[in-house]
Amino acid sequence: MGPGLLSRSLLLRCRGAAAALGAAAGRCRPLPARSLGAAAPGCLWAPLRPPGRGEPPRAGGGGPRKWVVGAGGGEEEEEEDEGEEEDEDEAEPEELLGPSPLAMGPGAQRVAVVHPAVKWGPKKPQLTTAELQIAEAVALVDTLQNWTILDKIIIPTKTPDKKFVFGKGNFQVLTEKIKKLPHLTAVFLNVERISSLTKKELEDAWGVKVFDRYIVVLHIFRCNARTKEAKLQIALAEIPLLRSNLKNEVSQLDQQRGGSRYIMGSGETFMETQNRLLKEKELKIRYALEKLRRKRSILRNQRKKCEFPIISVMGYTNCGKTTLIKALTGEAGLQPKDQLFATLDITAHAGYLPSHMPVIYVDTIGFLSDLPHNLVESFSATLEEVAYSDLIVHVRDITHPETILQKASVLSVLKNLNLPSHLLESMVEVHNKVDLIERYKPEENAVAISALRGHGLEELKEEIEKRILKATGKKILTVKVNLEGAQLSWLYKQATVQEVEVTPEDGTASVKVIISNSAFGRYQKLFPNSKLFIP
Repeated sequence: MGPGLLSRSLLLRCRGAAAALGAAAGRCRPLPARSLGAAAPGCLWAPLRPPGRGEPPRAGGGGPRKWVVGAGGGEEEEEEDEGEEEDEDEAEPEELLGPSPLAMGPGAQRVAVVHPAVKWGPKKPQLTTAELQIAEAVALVDTLQNWTILDKIIIPTKTPDKKFVFGKGNFQVLTEKIKKLPHLTAVFLNVERISSLTKKELEDAWGVKVFDRYIVVLHIFRCNARTKEAKLQIALAEIPLLRSNLKNEVSQLDQQRGGSRYIMGSGETFMETQNRLLKEKELKIRYALEKLRRKRSILRNQRKKCEFPIISVMGYTNCGKTTLIKALTGEAGLQPKDQLFATLDITAHAGYLPSHMPVIYVDTIGFLSDLPHNLVESFSATLEEVAYSDLIVHVRDITHPETILQKASVLSVLKNLNLPSHLLESMVEVHNKVDLIERYKPEENAVAISALRGHGLEELKEEIEKRILKATGKKILTVKVNLEGAQLSWLYKQATVQEVEVTPEDGTASVKVIISNSAFGRYQKLFPNSKLFIP
């Protein structure tokens, strides 16, 4: 080849390489530029990619870094502006909140609700009946828009954890009933969780989709989730279902014996690849939730500095928690809804007790009997806020036929949260909706109210105040202050001033205050000659 042809060939190759680099520029970013001593400066390129296996995202949102040469010639790290880091933090969870493969979509569902009633044996439920259990299942379905119930069926069973849930005869009877229902699209089997194998067998037998409580409750959560944290917790709760579905898909592929078990010569089977991707997604979700938990911890510390007592309002779903908080605080923005799981996020609301002490009421997610364990675990980030409360108010719908079972369900979850013993012992029990009962019998250690009508709220506030004073160690005392000094203004800033009685003759005032132990100690150091009257 002559020199002219060689030059022309090299020129064409260089042009091709330059074009390839230009096309790659949209997919690549420069590596951090570092001081390389005597080496010639240059720009290195690397493809953009998510963190690899076992590589957690970098703290601070994974934003780009700049490297500059320090005074001693070494490398120093210079972070980008805080605003850019926050944008990265905001963008990262969005990648995890894409369309869910388990989402049912907004379409209409025509459902048959089937309840397996265990009427004998150790698995027979206590404190309830099959009729009440299917009524709660119906209430769950009624929460969802465009879902219609075609039939409610109670079928007895001895072993609800069998492959077909029911015995052979009852299963055949149930199948005939289901196939006679017109335009049926799904069956809601009112059990906590069914295996992927059982789900497939039932769907093959009935010809429609089959949902358990886990799927239905998760769908309700998905419809009601508003904040990023709630959506992330739902995505985390989906991981066990995705793993279960994956096993079912792989078993079907193995039965078909079609294609290669390995992907593009990577050395990984389809099962291993999908499990790895699920594990990476789970780690990213947990990391994003941890960042949100840290932010909430900062807000919590700010509230502690202000020494506002925190009151967590808890109870079974749809018992009237939000209605009660609205009645106690007068917050017009609160809009209670008569539906299950209307509240999925922790919300804080300011209120005042009879002594004018400011407090914060925290509205929490409602509870449900037979709530799947993985769902409770996924929302532990939300429920952990309760552990930092000064007082728990347990609201009960006293009109509900299963009110005793509901109380047991709430207390069971609270005990599993490993709360401090003093929180459980000082808990205020509230009987709500007493206006709907003709002959209500008051119970000891319970406050009867109607949050909607406003009955009994003053008595409840007094009880809350009494327990808050005991829990927080605050004192109610009267201080005699000199009006020419700084005592009165200090008390207004650091304590809750209830009353001020001025004595014009000597230029003093008697001030009734609620003050914390720490503030009281500071007051005594600043004003050692002040007279105190503790009732």
